[in-house]
Amino acid sequence: MRKPDVTLNGISMDGLGWLREGINFPAPQPQTNTIVVPGRNSPIRYTEALGRVSYQPRTFDITLSCLKYREIFNRMADEIINRFAGRLVDVILSEEPALYCVGTLEITPSYDPLAHKGQLAINSSDADAYRYRTEETVAVQNGSGTAVLTNDFMPAVPAVTVTEETTLKWQVGNDRFIKTVSAGTWTFPELELVQGENEIEITTAGTVTFRYREGRL
Repeated sequence: MRKPDVTLNGISMDGLGWLREGINFPAPQPQTNTIVVPGRNSPIRYTEALGRVSYQPRTFDITLSCLKYREIFNRMADEIINRFAGRLVDVILSEEPALYCVGTLEITPSYDPLAHKGQLAINSSDADAYRYRTEETVAVQNGSGTAVLTNDFMPAVPAVTVTEETTLKWQVGNDRFIKTVSAGTWTFPELELVQGENEIEITTAGTVTFRYREGRL
C-alpha cells in the first residue's frame, strides 16, 4: 500500500523524510446572504443571485512528523519553513494526484524532546475554493463540425486558438452567440463551460484548439 504523502510545489514531503500524520480538507462553505423581512415566512436568499453559488476561501490543515534528534529536526523544519511559509503553494495529496489546491501556507513547528518527535503544523485559511486538475484539458477540431467540450464541476472559459478565419456558434441557456475571428488565440467571457458536455458549432478551413483547466470542490 502506498504511503500517504503530500507534495508542495511538486516537492514530496515523504522524500524529505516527513511522515504525513494527518490531513483535514473540509469542503468550502458557500457565500450566503439572507434578509429577513417582517411579515414573510421565509427569508430573501441571495446565495444564487448571480445564477450560481459562490464559495468562501477553502481552509485546510496538514500535520507532518518525524522521529529525529532535535538538531536534525531543526534543519528539516527550517528547510520547509524557509521554502514555503507565507508563500502561495500548490498542494497535492497522494490520494488524489490529479488535483491540486492553491493556498498561502502558515507553518508552525513543535518538538517533544522525550519522544524525539518533531511536528510541523501546516495550514491555510485563504485557499481557492476549487481544486484544479493538474493537466490542462485540450480539445482539437480539424475543419468544420461540432466540438463537444466536456467540463468538470467548476465553470471554465477556454482559450481558443484558430489557424484560419473561423466562426463559432454556441448557446448558453436561451442566449445564442456567434463570433467570427481571424487566426490567433482568443478568449470569450461568454463562452463559459458548464458541468457536462458543451457543444460549439465551428465553421473553418483550419484547426481550432480549445485549452482550459477543469476543477471541482
